[in-house]
Amino acid sequence: MMDIREQLNILNRGVSEVISPDELKAKLEQSHKTKKPLIIKAGFDPTAPDIHLGHVVLLNKLRQFQDLGHVVYFLIGDFTAQIGDPTGQKKMRPKLSRQEIRKNAATYAAQVFKILDKGKTRVVFNSQWFNRMSAQEVLELTAYSTVAQVLARADFKDRFEQKTEISILEFMYPLLQGYDSVHLKADVELGGTDQKFNLLMGRQLQEYFKQIPQVVMMTPLLEGTDGVQKMSKSLGNYIGINELPKEIFGKVMSISDELMLRYYELLTQEDLGKVKAQHPKEAKMRLAGLIVEQFYNPSAAQKAKEEFVKVFSKKELPDDIAVYIFKENDRLAEVLLKLQLTKSGNEVRRLLKEGAISLEGEKIEREDWKFKSGILRVGRRRFVKLIPQQNSRIL
Repeated sequence: MMDIREQLNILNRGVSEVISPDELKAKLEQSHKTKKPLIIKAGFDPTAPDIHLGHVVLLNKLRQFQDLGHVVYFLIGDFTAQIGDPTGQKKMRPKLSRQEIRKNAATYAAQVFKILDKGKTRVVFNSQWFNRMSAQEVLELTAYSTVAQVLARADFKDRFEQKTEISILEFMYPLLQGYDSVHLKADVELGGTDQKFNLLMGRQLQEYFKQIPQVVMMTPLLEGTDGVQKMSKSLGNYIGINELPKEIFGKVMSISDELMLRYYELLTQEDLGKVKAQHPKEAKMRLAGLIVEQFYNPSAAQKAKEEFVKVFSKKELPDDIAVYIFKENDRLAEVLLKLQLTKSGNEVRRLLKEGAISLEGEKIEREDWKFKSGILRVGRRRFVKLIPQQNSRIL
């Protein structure tokens, strides 16, 4: 078995903060001595159905614990999602319906096993215990924290000072997340750096309930493809793990050289010294291949690489270019959405403004553009062949 020092080297890579390193070492040593795996917990509120590389930073860390023999509790916060995590929010989140939560949760559960070891993962829903608790038991949790303590956290403090509404329900969220750790008897909880207050609440509640406090490990927030904002579906700067291999490959190739090194550190186990010694383009191609391979297979990664070289280096069209037979009254935004070449009308308008939609190299600037025959390019990697309806009989 790998010695404790080697384990710590693996687990500490790409981690922003551990509370506390000595406690983590002690827990690993005790686990080795007793042959009892640690309980590793991470919670996810199913507020959106897709997992992207920002989530993968934390999921990879969970997988490292599994590979070292520990058990992961992948906690889906279907109960707490009805409240909405206030972390980083400037206003109250809209309440999700139970139907939306169930749908998103099912999609989450289906995706995580692209990364996690199914045999060492326990998927749990916190409604399983919160639905059984009486109102009195839930309200008793409020005795373990104070208004002053909750208001000290930056997001609540800012909203309070700006006289922006904060619901009492939002005050409950950190306590409920903390109680998840009590119920599961978690040894270690993982979360992003923005989750520090909630993660520490777990330690605090475990002490009140006479448990050994969990170790808190915080992973950095991964910047999206723009290199500025954290990866987010709402910002359009994300790389989803369920996207087509060629889309994942192309998006990774679009990031800056500086961001590439951060992706290597947080998403792979590659030697950073060797990466820096490579030519940036070759290093980026290898990174894109590694990421595609993780969610698909080596063959898919190689095919995505060949497609990228064909389209961007040799300036050729992709093999699987779609064909659209257009009508005289077709609207650009409607067609692009129908063909799934864009996600929303806002994205269409943004791409038009950036000059990123063109026909045979000629930029399209207006939403009311009249369709013509030719190859329509949307962004850097999306193409469709346009043919007028009256000519479609020749196909």
